Amino acid sequence: MNEAILIGGMALVTFAVRYPVLALLGKIHLSEPVFRALKYVPPVVLTAIIVPAILIAQDSRLDIGYTNAYLVAGLAAGFVAWRTKNLLMTIVLGMLLLWGWRWLLHL
Repeated sequence: MNEAILIGGMALVTFAVRYPVLALLGKIHLSEPVFRALKYVPPVVLTAIIVPAILIAQDSRLDIGYTNAYLVAGLAAGFVAWRTKNLLMTIVLGMLLLWGWRWLLHL
């Protein structure tokens, strides 16, 4: 029962924080430059999440090298995404390379 109350509370807080902004944006006319700028929000947020996860090791230090399997797989996945524009192939090849590279490093 406590879990249901906790989930309901989190949903309520999330809705209460986001709804006023969405309701306000529905009534305000935004200029074309603002709409063009808003197209960059998802890639920027995704980059802000992914880059630290790839570059920061578990002991909170910068890890740029071939021993960082996340960095190697991330660079390879970025290359696959750029060349193929195929999301499924990017995910599958990136994960296979991550697992394979980790396996090779632990031999």
